[in-house]
Amino acid sequence: MTAGNDSVLELLPMVFAAPGDALSRAEGVLDTDPTPLHASVAHQVIGIWQRDWGDMRLALDHLRRARDLAARADSAEREADVLGTLGVALVHAGRTRQGLAAFERGVERGTGHTRARVMYRRAYSLWVLGHHREALEDVRRTIPVLRQADDVIWTARALTLRATVHLALGAVDRAEADFTAAEALWDTTGQEHDKADAVESRGLAAFRSGDVPAALRLLDEAEERYAKLGTPTFMLNIRRCEVLMAAGLAPEALAEADAAIGVLDGIGGQSTRKAELLLAAARAARLAGDPGTAIARAAVAERLFAGQRRTWWETHARLVLIEARVATGRASGRLVADAARLAERLAAFQAPAAPEAWLLAGRIALDLNWTTDAERYLQIAARSRRSGPPLARMTGWAAQALWARATGSGRGVLEACRRGLDVLDDHRTTLGASELRARATAQGAELAALAQEVSLERGGPRQLLVWSERWRATALSTPPTRPPADPALLSGLTAFRVIAARAEAARMDGKPVPTLEREQRRLEREIRSRTLHIRGVTPWGGDRFDAGRLLERLGDGRLVELAVLDGRVQVLLCGGGRVRRFAGGLLAEAEREAEHVQAGLRRLAHPGAEGRLPVVEAAGRKLEELLLGEAARHLGPGPLVVVPPARLHRVPWALLPSLRERVVSVSPSASGWLRARETEPPPGGRQVLVRGPGLASCGAEVPEVAGRYGRPIVLEQEDAHVSRVLQELDGAALAHIAAHGTFRGDSPMFSSLRMADGPLIVHDFERLARSPYRIILSSCDTARLASVGADELLGLVTALLPLGTAGVLASSAPVNDAAVVPLMLALHKGISAGLSLAEALRDARAALPDDALHQATGWAFTAFGAA
Repeated sequence: MTAGNDSVLELLPMVFAAPGDALSRAEGVLDTDPTPLHASVAHQVIGIWQRDWGDMRLALDHLRRARDLAARADSAEREADVLGTLGVALVHAGRTRQGLAAFERGVERGTGHTRARVMYRRAYSLWVLGHHREALEDVRRTIPVLRQADDVIWTARALTLRATVHLALGAVDRAEADFTAAEALWDTTGQEHDKADAVESRGLAAFRSGDVPAALRLLDEAEERYAKLGTPTFMLNIRRCEVLMAAGLAPEALAEADAAIGVLDGIGGQSTRKAELLLAAARAARLAGDPGTAIARAAVAERLFAGQRRTWWETHARLVLIEARVATGRASGRLVADAARLAERLAAFQAPAAPEAWLLAGRIALDLNWTTDAERYLQIAARSRRSGPPLARMTGWAAQALWARATGSGRGVLEACRRGLDVLDDHRTTLGASELRARATAQGAELAALAQEVSLERGGPRQLLVWSERWRATALSTPPTRPPADPALLSGLTAFRVIAARAEAARMDGKPVPTLEREQRRLEREIRSRTLHIRGVTPWGGDRFDAGRLLERLGDGRLVELAVLDGRVQVLLCGGGRVRRFAGGLLAEAEREAEHVQAGLRRLAHPGAEGRLPVVEAAGRKLEELLLGEAARHLGPGPLVVVPPARLHRVPWALLPSLRERVVSVSPSASGWLRARETEPPPGGRQVLVRGPGLASCGAEVPEVAGRYGRPIVLEQEDAHVSRVLQELDGAALAHIAAHGTFRGDSPMFSSLRMADGPLIVHDFERLARSPYRIILSSCDTARLASVGADELLGLVTALLPLGTAGVLASSAPVNDAAVVPLMLALHKGISAGLSLAEALRDARAALPDDALHQATGWAFTAFGAA
């Protein structure tokens, strides 16, 4: 080779170091009337670029020309190298047979080092096709040759590929060792795209080992690196979808997969990647409760995989297709047989999804009362409970619980449920973000429901209470990991506030704000992304719910916990040293009535809607019948704590006839109430009063409330900046915030209170070392929450409870600002006299004028916790 040849050949490694420059220089070579050898290299470079980031049709055209030019140059080594690149392109284009034939020809034409690189590409393509054992054999044979040739770049690629194949076969430890070795080699090169790929691969390894925050952080870092190179990220999209689904963010995974498919179609990209994205979208749609979309996506993916001769992938698509069909209620003997055959094939592939398929076959068989078949399939699936990442072990324990249920072993069901939920507890504590902790509980919903069913059938009310508590509001059992002092996160929060404030001001002036809204959404994504990267540091302490302790602490009071089994409310009345069970109504009916009540309260917040009052009161009577039933007659005279399921968090409990004149507080769980009850107030008794901008009443209660306390800290509108408000709230004994509240159903962690410099959001509250012991939120919708996971809630109130707040008072409906003022004044009269929030709220309602507007205002507020 001449020096000129060496210069042209340098374009090949440059494709993955500086892709854009390599493309430009290759096109420049073709403009100079190059020799066949040089032209072959240039066309190969352009073909690689188009293959990985552009149009597959153009890629194949350039690579075929590169092959023909190599043959004209009479260079067997050059021809072999191009055939290896062409083989990969053909496989990605779905022309599997032609691609494998190109590899065979390349191996024949090449020798030594060149042949090893062709075999590496064949191994890569075999991995794409799902032929993992054959891929592993090829890549194992290439590594010694590449090392002997001192080819750092290709050795690192081969190690990365071997690690990726190990992951596909479930060998996480081997994969991590290879990734570590490859990364050490990449650090000695300038291969920026390969380095980004290495970071992406480490993200995949972190996910396979069960570390979701690390996986999200590494995938985001890889995406930033790819963005600097200007290259699309379809493989990363697929991997992130997998992590998002495991994190309980299936709707986001579906949106990401569909968006990537749109981009891929727009550039005429790889057919293989499109099929994989369709499969990811199908899985996400199934998990998001959209079986129709799952069936549509999985069916197309299955056809594409079949046409590409990718049996491993086709089998996985078929599994999702059957799962989605079962979700639509199509259980049949044929589906049992299909699922069992799929499980056998997946096991033969050594695919980690095999237990999932055995579990599916067992479930369908159980639904059909094919007990013998069900027991056999479930026993096989249950073998995965002893090893592997947390979600794989969860699959095994679910199978074990169902198997015990089929054999009539109630004790076996409860033991399997306990062990499975323990696995998920351990997994959740690795998650620092409260949102991820809450969403992860969905993985345990089936086990919790099974245990409750067995408890209802065979145990007493106390056992049902214990299992109802076992998986209720568990995300609130420990504080979220406090966000680190991350300058980028703090900068993002500040920028978000500025943009959100500008957008709000523009809307009030009637100006269009699309640009500001786009920037706000971008900043929200960035903030959320950084918080999801936080790893949990609180180990599971084994603090289990103790029904005896609850009964002791209740004293003369009562606690009503509402459990939901098979869509029906079960009322567990705790107090007087015992737990009793009463039957309630259908949850769906109660939800409908709660929505009617919310609509009525919205109307009553405006003068002139008095005619709606009888309708709202009638809905309150209906709600009591559905939610309390006969238990309403046994509540006794003392204070009452209500523990509703997450889906009933918007019920205005004071509207129920039996509760109107009672001291009532609400808690997401009985365990949470106990923690709040035993929380000590901070020393010093500092009070903080905050008046935000834009209230119709101008927060008129704040000056008068301030007079009830010695020397409270008062932050008026222009002084109520987020940083100052947070500083004063931290560790306060009592906080009263009169500020507009905004609930974000699309992103609950961005629910906010409006301050002078922009919104104070849930993420801000989580930065507090200790939130106020008591906090009163006197404006609209501050108690609105989003139901996520198994039985979890996200929003302002639930952000405060794990951080040291023992009592919150907030509104679950829009309220009339002016009518709030007398309620708040009466409330603080009781608090300053030593009453709890619930006691003061009961007395404050009684002191209000007897008209519809003020009654509705009183009903809209709820006391949460125990202070």
